[in-house]
Amino acid sequence: MSITRKNGPLYLQIKKIIKDRILHGVYPLGTHIPSEPQLEQEFNVSKMTVRNAIQELHQEGYVEKRSGVGTIVTRNTSFSKLSKGKLFTEILVEEGHQIQKRHLKTEWVFHEPDSEMYEKFGEKCLRIERLYLLDGQPYIHYTHYVSPLVDMGGDFGPGELPSLYDRIEESQITLENFRDRFLAAVADEEMAGLLGVNPGTPLLKRLRSSFDGAGTIIEYSIGYYNTELQHYLISYDA
Repeated sequence: MSITRKNGPLYLQIKKIIKDRILHGVYPLGTHIPSEPQLEQEFNVSKMTVRNAIQELHQEGYVEKRSGVGTIVTRNTSFSKLSKGKLFTEILVEEGHQIQKRHLKTEWVFHEPDSEMYEKFGEKCLRIERLYLLDGQPYIHYTHYVSPLVDMGGDFGPGELPSLYDRIEESQITLENFRDRFLAAVADEEMAGLLGVNPGTPLLKRLRSSFDGAGTIIEYSIGYYNTELQHYLISYDA
């Protein structure tokens, strides 16, 4: 997989890619991540760059390097100061599932004055469309509308995506509030094709608005879930 210096230090990009794979079950808890030579070859970087990436992951508690054994995944959940609840994808990964992200489209969209999106973001925002696969099967289709305040970096390839929330953090923006709304929906022809279901199949629709501390909307997303494949789960710690 190619990475580029215009998106920041190479070791940090590699660290984020490996972390994302851990959080989405590509490298399950208790298993080995690829060896240093394999990572060097995959990302076409030096041994020191790979070692710096692994050291960052070790410091955050995601991996442990054991002499003669390799680098083992020791944690597969993130930390959020917003809630004691676990992320939905973390619950699925803990249950042994694997989540993959597929990038579909990225484009700037311009809004008509007095429209709902103009009220949210002003003249324009970045529109990101992606598909989540659960154990290889299409499961969730997301459309994200992202404020121009967020620096999303360089071009996106057809493979792995940079984490949206990592990009928000790197843009010196702190999300302080999430607001979710859930609705019942049915698959139209386009959504049926994307999710691999029949037109008219019931879907769960989730609308999410993410705000910074000043109440400015930073991201608005529309998600369609094929709940016939997996129910939407929420887990809270008391």
